Amino acid sequence: MQLPRWWELGDPCAWTRLGWGARKMSPATIGTFLLTVYTIFSKVHSDRDVYPSAGVLFVHVLERESFKGEFPPYPKLGEISNDPITFNTNLMGYPDRPGWLRYIQRTPYSDGVLYGSPTAENVGKPTVIEITAYNRRTFETARHNLIINIMSAEDFPLPYQAEFFIKNMNVEEMLASEVLGDFLGAVKNVWQPERLNAINITSALDRGGRVPLPINDMKEGVYVMVGADVPFSSCLREVENPQNQLRCSQEMEPVITCDKKFRTQFYIDWCKISLVDKTKQVSTYQEVIRGEGILPDGGEYKPPSDSLKSRDYYTDFLITLAVPSAVALVLFLILAYIMCCRREGVEKRNMQTPDIQLVHHNAIQKSTKELRDMSKNREIAWPLSTLPVFHPVTGEIIPPLHPDNYESTNMPLMQTQQNLPHQTQIPQQQTTGKWNP
Repeated sequence: MQLPRWWELGDPCAWTRLGWGARKMSPATIGTFLLTVYTIFSKVHSDRDVYPSAGVLFVHVLERESFKGEFPPYPKLGEISNDPITFNTNLMGYPDRPGWLRYIQRTPYSDGVLYGSPTAENVGKPTVIEITAYNRRTFETARHNLIINIMSAEDFPLPYQAEFFIKNMNVEEMLASEVLGDFLGAVKNVWQPERLNAINITSALDRGGRVPLPINDMKEGVYVMVGADVPFSSCLREVENPQNQLRCSQEMEPVITCDKKFRTQFYIDWCKISLVDKTKQVSTYQEVIRGEGILPDGGEYKPPSDSLKSRDYYTDFLITLAVPSAVALVLFLILAYIMCCRREGVEKRNMQTPDIQLVHHNAIQKSTKELRDMSKNREIAWPLSTLPVFHPVTGEIIPPLHPDNYESTNMPLMQTQQNLPHQTQIPQQQTTGKWNP
């Protein structure tokens, strides 16, 4: 069937145009067209149920191909679209996924993978995961719901568990069904159990490993935990002998006879293998004895109801602003009274000051005033305070050093002894010596 051009282009008025254009379409064409439309919309709003078992590895692949037909414009039959698509997964009503569920997608052009090991606490409780697909080219979105119904597994947990560290694999490569099946087949040949399950897969980066350098096709490494119902084989026990433990402490490869069964596809670090025997583990639970420092159990937290009574904040407003303002006003009035109303005054100050200090201060003020007046007009006569009044020897009154018409602007500030008349020369004592007769 060939769809109309306006539907291929994703016209928002497609349903209206369908009503007008149905006259030109045959009944078979209309039925096929409506079936195609129903299929597209059922993909967008469909929910998918899965039934994993507790304690067994759960893997769900988010295929890009299943979401490409949900982004307008819808591709034609046989048309290949390679738009970049990323996924966001979260538990319904929460911003993140459950603790046991992880998600990985390397690039927008690769499929996303949800994986993890369900716990026994979630058995019988449906877990709804919201999957939102983003088309990075058209910025369109599509949303699916994945309903995970965790079932109780038989013989859970398996009594014997072994964890292997594979160095030449990334987590998304190991999650592929073919690769994981090959690894479980190799383990089964070595262990020979009746029942063998993959329990969990963890990236080495989640265990504190370093991001590998982008050279020589280096991998991150992945931890794979498997469980069985029979004890460990002698080959797996070889890593526990003293010789291999010594080689591991010296960062040397241990000698494992069954390593060749894995080496063709998987490079296992035997020094990091972990063997856990659940049958020999003793419960370490100790009853808590309440004493000092341990609060009594208050029961389940009950949040306050939504119907809260309205509260009047007018009193709080007065207490918060009025009281500090009143205290600040009282302090301001006290400071103003001290500064303005308790001044002693100039007369009281002069009465408590000695007379000689007042005379000295008065003389300094007069000299300062005279110098300021002189700086305004430098053509006036020199102040009397700068002229000698009495001869230092005879005691006679000395006339002024210059006439009234003397230009004072050219007079130096300091005169030498040769320029001063009526100055007594003090004889200097001459020393007798070799050069002074």
